[in-house]
Amino acid sequence: MKESPEADPSEKIETSKQERQPVVDEDRRGFLGSAAVASMLGGLAVGYGAFASHAIRFLYPANVGESIWQFVCTLDQLKINESMPFTMPSGAKIVVARQAEGETADAFIALSSICPHLGCKVHWEAANDRFFCPCHNGAFDAQGAPTEGPPASANQYLMRYPLSVDRNLLLIEVPVDAVNVSNAGETA
Repeated sequence: MKESPEADPSEKIETSKQERQPVVDEDRRGFLGSAAVASMLGGLAVGYGAFASHAIRFLYPANVGESIWQFVCTLDQLKINESMPFTMPSGAKIVVARQAEGETADAFIALSSICPHLGCKVHWEAANDRFFCPCHNGAFDAQGAPTEGPPASANQYLMRYPLSVDRNLLLIEVPVDAVNVSNAGETA
């Protein structure tokens, strides 16, 4: 019988290390590749999710049509056939007039003080019982309907705003999007 030359034990250990090394490298590469793919997919999911969230909030705003009631004056501050200017939080100019005796909102009217014809300022004339626009002699009755001038020929009404009375206070309905709310914690 022939004896095979025996290999050196240190060579066997080195050979086994060399044989195992590529397996470890392949496992590490596979893990790093999987981790890279997972992080890219996660980043894409977060990015597209944020985009979808903003798109939905833009297309379907939360406060559409919501409104609040804002203080105008106390009932005794406005006498019959008197008017007062009022500016909405959005900047819209309004004329609030008291047209009758009473403690209800029906005794008052709130109309836009901007003529729909050319945007001139309209004011209340108690002697003539009308709202008057001096630009082209446009006139509106006490309810804001056109009676004379270019607004009458174009059938352009003054915009009317809802009023309410609560505990001797006259309130006007204001759209929520027109109100700027600042956080109490913010500093300028």
